[in-house]
Parts: sequence; C-alpha cells; structure tokens
Amino acid sequence: MTEETPGFEEKPDVPSGATSDDAEPAAAPKEGAAPAGDSSAAQIAGLTAQLDQARKALDERTADLQRLQAEFQNYRRRVERDRVTVKEIAIASLLTELLPVLDDIGRAREHGELVGGFKSVAESLETVAAKMGLQQFGKEGEPFDPTIHEALMHSYAPDVTETTCVAILQPGYRFGERTIRPARVAVAEPQPGAQAGKAEEATEAADDKESGGPDEG
Repeated sequence: MTEETPGFEEKPDVPSGATSDDAEPAAAPKEGAAPAGDSSAAQIAGLTAQLDQARKALDERTADLQRLQAEFQNYRRRVERDRVTVKEIAIASLLTELLPVLDDIGRAREHGELVGGFKSVAESLETVAAKMGLQQFGKEGEPFDPTIHEALMHSYAPDVTETTCVAILQPGYRFGERTIRPARVAVAEPQPGAQAGKAEEATEAADDKESGGPDEG
C-alpha cells in the first residue's frame, strides 16, 4: 500500500516542452476597472475644483476684509469729526460767556476809561479771545445783511441806495463759520420816492444828451 502525505495534493507534472497555453491561464483584468490615464485626469479635475473653491473663499474673505477696513475708516473719520465739533461747541460756549465782558471793555475804550492796569488786563483778554478764534464784525456803511445783522433802529436817508448800517450799536462776533452773536445796528433805507426822482433825472439827462443838449429859450 502506498502512503499519502496528508495536506498535500499531487499536481501533474508539466512537460518541459509544454506551451503557455497548456499552463493555467493568467488572471484576467476585472471588468469596469479604469485605465491609469483616466484615473489621473479625475484626480486633476478634483484638485482643480478644490482650488477653485479655495480661490472663491479667498475672494470672499478679501471682500469682507476690505469692507471692514472701509467701515473702520468711516468710523474713525466720524469720531474725529464729532470730536472737533464738540470742541468747537465748547469754545463757542466759553466765548459767548465772555461777550458781556468784551462789551464792557469796548465801552470803556470809547469813553477813555481804558487806562492803567485795567487796560493791560483788557488787552490780554482780547488777545486770548482772538487766539481762540473769536472775530468781531460790523462796520458803519456796510449793506444790511439779516443773517449777520440785527436792526434795532430804522430810518430813511436820501444818500443811500440800499438798506445800510449807519450805526453799530453793538458789534457782532463769530467763531469760525459760526455766528455767535449778530451785530446790532441802526439801519437807513432810501428815502421813498428818491429812487424814482433819480431815475427820472437820469432819463432826462440821457434824452438831453441824445438831442444835443437842453433847448435854449
């Protein structure tokens, strides 16, 4: 009896001259497997899509950053503008409180009472007020402007051609572009009928000039 070794199966010997067809066929490629070139193209397409998404996200974040920067710049300018406005209001309020003192100084100067130490103190106060931006306005002979003048007295005068400030009862003051007190003035208007008479005289003079002069009697 022949003894068989358990666990091993005897395989038939392949003759040395046998061809590859006689051997076991090699494993065939699985159906549906993509070629190597198609796999690389798919990977590139995926990376391109990811890159496009990253660029889109970067553009969005950049736009957000630019918008925030613009908002911050506007906020900073608004804060600076408000700070300047508050400062101007505070200075204008202080100067407004000083106006009665400046009026007293002006009246003392008109009456020749601005002498000695009082003169030095008064001039120093006026200098400080001017450095802070206080400006006095209002002169006799200037046209009446209701936005900066307050008429306290009214009269007619034959020698004016428009409503004119003929006397400054109390000077006006401004701080920058802000009028903190209008000039209180006396105004004079042209005499009623004076303009018509002047117009008639001008017309007659023009007619005489065209006709060669007045007729001699």
